Amino acid sequence: MRIIIIGAGKVGYNLALNLSKENHDVIIIDKDQKVIDKADENLDVFCIKGNGVSTGILQNADVYNTDLLIAVTNSDEVNMVCCLTGKKLGAKKTIARIRDPEYAQELTLLKEEMELDMVINPELAAAEEIAKNLAYPASVNVESFAKDRVKMAEIVVDKDMPIVNIKLKDLSGKIPHTILIGAVIRDGEVIVPGGDFEIKINDIVYILGQSIDIASFFKDWKHHTKKIGNVMIVGGGRISFYLIKLLRKLGAKVKVIELNMEKCTEFAELLPNVLIINGDGTDEEFLLSENIGEMDVFISLTGMDEENLISALIAKQNGAKRVVSKINRINYMTVINKLGIDDVICPKLITTNQILKYVRGSTVETLYKIVEGQAEILEFIVNEDNKIINIPLKKLKLPKDILIATIVRKNEVIIPKGNDVIKKKDRVIIIAKNNKICDIDELLKPQEGGIHFELQNGIKKLGSFINM
Repeated sequence: MRIIIIGAGKVGYNLALNLSKENHDVIIIDKDQKVIDKADENLDVFCIKGNGVSTGILQNADVYNTDLLIAVTNSDEVNMVCCLTGKKLGAKKTIARIRDPEYAQELTLLKEEMELDMVINPELAAAEEIAKNLAYPASVNVESFAKDRVKMAEIVVDKDMPIVNIKLKDLSGKIPHTILIGAVIRDGEVIVPGGDFEIKINDIVYILGQSIDIASFFKDWKHHTKKIGNVMIVGGGRISFYLIKLLRKLGAKVKVIELNMEKCTEFAELLPNVLIINGDGTDEEFLLSENIGEMDVFISLTGMDEENLISALIAKQNGAKRVVSKINRINYMTVINKLGIDDVICPKLITTNQILKYVRGSTVETLYKIVEGQAEILEFIVNEDNKIINIPLKKLKLPKDILIATIVRKNEVIIPKGNDVIKKKDRVIIIAKNNKICDIDELLKPQEGGIHFELQNGIKKLGSFINM
């Protein structure tokens, strides 16, 4: 696919990195020469210095033959104009990043009038992710699949968890719930575990199952969900604005700490019933004076990773029950997980997952990347044209790093076994390590490696030798 990305900031750069890895023909347009130089040096993409609104620049980028134009500059208005111009010049599909809360109420109208195929709002998506995770115990991140019928919980294993030091094949006798451990992170490496794999303390595990089974697992683990009470948020940006509205609906009492007085005034006008305090969220004495230790949830959402990390650690050390931090640099995430911070959110990762799902096509319903893209968790909807229908799973001969985790059939959630088959209209959740899967029928491709593959290669080489 030929893709133009206008704006090579944090989101644009990360998009270009992931899309180029998937062998798409990517062109980056940006006005900043330093940004262009960085992309040109580190990415396998074509770079153009210029204004993405310019018809001439878009023509130089061969917009006429472009499959997808993505506008992710810092200006919502520029993004909309870029997409409108690109569409008029021949771009087949357009995606715009639109973040301003004033536009958020009008997205349906904007999509229709601007002929946008997709609108992304990283801040709103991040706020929704945080609010969703707060419904579950600390140290747990949760993703939803199959229209919320399947939950995937990311959990750091502790000594009290009932799965410690147990081989996966023995789990069914130890846990009275139908769950599947689909992936494990140990020492920064993703493992798609087999039956003999044994869970250890400090492993990060991805557990899939029906919502009721996941909730029962937490209950047995003695990590009960509590109502969100007092919440302190450091940082008065867009994520905070969207999140406060969501938290208020949950009945939370929210306090916002913001260093910039102008932002404090703006927030006070937009959110008249929320306590806004002008202060430094990295100042331990100040945070103690604001009773940080009594907070049920502390969330650091400034624009600086370092400030978010410092304030989160202060909160953790002073008794805040649950600590959430926003991070922009993906390479910080593994380090932060080891520091005891309960939840880490990365808006650009959420945005990248949304767009990669769109680029992969209509068959990919959900896409979730873990550990800097080492593995993916994907949801497919099976249609009548798929060739994988009615084949027993044991006959698929899947590579060892691909796992069919769950099959959702109407209201039934199936943790599949060898004799199970995939049927039309099923929702199938797959875990794949180091494999890019765009269509569920790719699971039918012969595995590279093993005796059959080597035999085929040997026959080909022998044929080539005879023909010399």
